[in-house]
Amino acid sequence: MIRGLGLSATTALVVGTIIGTGVFLKTARMAQAVGTPKLVLLAWVAAGLLSLAGALSYAELGAMLPDAGGEYVYLRAAYGTVPAFLFGWMRLTVGSAGSIASFGAAFAKFLAVIMPLTSSAAQRAVGVGLILLFTAVNCLRVTIGGRVQAALTLAKVLAIASIAIGVFFFSHTATWEHLRAPVGAAAWCGFPAFGAAMLSALWAFDGWNNMPMAAGEVRDPGRNIPWALLGGMAIVLAVYGLLNLAYCYALPIEEIAASSSTLHDAALPVAFKAANTFLPRFGSQLVAIAALLSTIGVLNGSILTGARITYAMARDGLFPARFAQLGEHSAVPVPSIILQGAWASVLVLSATFDQLTDCVIFAGMIFYAATTTAVFVLRKKRPDAPRPYRTLGYPVVPMLFVLVALWLVINTVSTNPKESMAGLGLIALGLPVYYWQRRAKPAM
Repeated sequence: MIRGLGLSATTALVVGTIIGTGVFLKTARMAQAVGTPKLVLLAWVAAGLLSLAGALSYAELGAMLPDAGGEYVYLRAAYGTVPAFLFGWMRLTVGSAGSIASFGAAFAKFLAVIMPLTSSAAQRAVGVGLILLFTAVNCLRVTIGGRVQAALTLAKVLAIASIAIGVFFFSHTATWEHLRAPVGAAAWCGFPAFGAAMLSALWAFDGWNNMPMAAGEVRDPGRNIPWALLGGMAIVLAVYGLLNLAYCYALPIEEIAASSSTLHDAALPVAFKAANTFLPRFGSQLVAIAALLSTIGVLNGSILTGARITYAMARDGLFPARFAQLGEHSAVPVPSIILQGAWASVLVLSATFDQLTDCVIFAGMIFYAATTTAVFVLRKKRPDAPRPYRTLGYPVVPMLFVLVALWLVINTVSTNPKESMAGLGLIALGLPVYYWQRRAKPAM
């Protein structure tokens, strides 16, 4: 592989694979869960701090083991091939492909605001077409994918900032009274409901772990990986905090809760409603353009990073050897990219946006917690290994991340049993695949 990603492209990959659809859509579901603006904002802050704790831990692992595959590489080093393979299997079947599929579905939803795209079949076809287009783009050299990512990330941040600025300076309905709890609303919603709101917010933060998957293509990884993770997370926290405060400033909580979600599928997304308060005729079109740019950026970044896990498994003999092949001229894992795009296209045709995102976050949190424990394990197993960066706040920061992640997994089983069981079932299917592949060709 070619180390063609510098600090700016790597930071853009962090920001670009985080800021996507969630900030435009998930606040409605969070409002339904907790019932008050302050608890909605608190859930965003809690999810952001949890993601930052994870990024601080991953930065040590990424700088220490700068190889393609991200968590797969860290789990293999700490625990061996079985947990590493199960992670890779989860990313292929649920994580990366599910994320890409949800971005394709969300893109079609946003496009329908500015184009006549009313039927579900037409929207799903658009989602599949977008996935296939950027699958093809990422079969080119990684430097091309990195430049595309940097341009899309800058465009989406500027577009999102314009929405927040419009609300704060020009909204006709905005008032700080909207941040008060509705009459009769409880001051505290309970931990199960707050956990459900955090799960929704974590979808919007999901992607902080993606950049290390492409660590084998980052220049000076000991320096650039930690700085990109920390700088990227700071940008995302600022953008999300500003935009969600704008939602709560522009709209009453009841209007936010009645926005587009599983409960109100035909309603406008909350971001569109907020923009309409300062630009009644063209607010929806403005947000649709921002959301389309954002979705394209996160989809491109997810395609670029996710396929590196399948490549790493195949390179180790844990997946068919053809998926370890690199393009002759592009030096990227073309077969793995194509497999990922094909499976994501199937998922677009078979599940809704909220089903996909809940399943992705639930399955992901299991392995995020397991990977973070690798910081402790590798400090004991490899105490003398070079560590250009050491986790800030160790051991408190990684331990808090693990404990909160495990609580969210348990809470999700009780609040979203259908999606939880689907995620666990797909992960479990990886075991027979692993042992079949080991019998066919023993791992290196």
